Amino acid sequence: MTHTIGMISLGCAKNQVNAEQMLYLLRQAGYEILPDPDGAELVIINTCGFIDSAKEEAIDHILAMGALKQEGRVGKILVTGCLAQRYQEEIVNEMPEVDGVLGTGSYYDIVHAAKEILDGKKYERFDDISAPLNEPGRILTTPEQYAYLKIGEGCDNYCAFCIIPKLRGHYRSRKMEELIAEAKTLAEDGVKELIVVAQDTSRYGEDLYGARKLPELLRELCKIDGFHWIRVHYLYPEAISEELIDVFATEPKLVKYFDIPFQHINDEILKKMNRHTDGAYIRKLVTHLRERVPGAVFRTSLITGLPGEGEAEFEELCTWLRDVRLERVGVFPFSPEEGTSAAKMTDRCEPDEAQRRADLILELQAGIMDDYNAACIGRDMTVLCEHRARSGMCSGRTYADSPEIDGTVYFTGTAKPGDMVTVHISGCDDGDLAGEQIQE
Repeated sequence: MTHTIGMISLGCAKNQVNAEQMLYLLRQAGYEILPDPDGAELVIINTCGFIDSAKEEAIDHILAMGALKQEGRVGKILVTGCLAQRYQEEIVNEMPEVDGVLGTGSYYDIVHAAKEILDGKKYERFDDISAPLNEPGRILTTPEQYAYLKIGEGCDNYCAFCIIPKLRGHYRSRKMEELIAEAKTLAEDGVKELIVVAQDTSRYGEDLYGARKLPELLRELCKIDGFHWIRVHYLYPEAISEELIDVFATEPKLVKYFDIPFQHINDEILKKMNRHTDGAYIRKLVTHLRERVPGAVFRTSLITGLPGEGEAEFEELCTWLRDVRLERVGVFPFSPEEGTSAAKMTDRCEPDEAQRRADLILELQAGIMDDYNAACIGRDMTVLCEHRARSGMCSGRTYADSPEIDGTVYFTGTAKPGDMVTVHISGCDDGDLAGEQIQE
């Protein structure tokens, strides 16, 4: 009898790739993958455990599946991912609805884990999170027009506020030839946009080749027929070389979208964060990138309320944002994560104050984003169509929009999902653009 598997994957794109790999291994072993976990004999919840909101989301999903289990609508529950790695004992001891737990170093064991759990046994496994990478095939869970390419795993940056190195291990790059082969397969499958991800893409190759090889990798990826766009996430500012900037400036397929987590602009706060840049470097880098790469769009993440951030430091951050006018900004109030050095810091502001500062930045940024969108009105922009409604209204993204985190373009036309079309932008509203497809 074929057993049925449901999957819920939470958190970042890297975690989603792990979910896709587990699904592939399970299908190869003869399991049936259901599109909805309701009704599955085994539900896998691939969790995030990065910050409080992510942990709460993961726990909510576990409890929701536990309720379905009580009703007899699902069979067994297996928890994987970062929450499983971080809270091994707590999940096993305090969540009786959970039948098994796999750490982030044990994805490859998913078939054996599923068999044991479906046979009625409790199962736990936590292997070395810094072991060499084992990269099986994948069942894509993204829409057919884009896919992620994970080029490495782990992180050696040890930012004071971040628990990721303790959940994902040391930085390990994948071999370039494996990445090129996987990317070619994705292109042959019809993927139009390849999104390159890792905890830190900019240091790709340091461990394998003794030098940063992201520029070389990107040039090789750009040679692959089929891709229209190649997007890069998670570039660390101190590792952006002139060679890498040259690639962005000269490769037409490489979208001019710089996803760089600056986190702050004040020197003392950056130092306390254990970041490897100061404010002057960040200011110079943004200016330099805009000069070298016309049309460059920036996405960054910021933290408010880190211990030591007073009104002066916060105002410096706000002033910089008003001046530099980054197009895409995400902001998080400081969360003292157990096991990080920042959690031991004193001189904290109250959580409500950290949230208030985050809200102020979001308000400030909303105005900047509105101005950016208003400046797009009247332009003809390339759009990757992602959806066509029965009414004929289409939606998609420009190069400035990464999936699920940035804006959407709504337009009239004949485009189908996966088509790259030109849209005349005629309006904007609440972070999104509107227009009409130009028939070419």
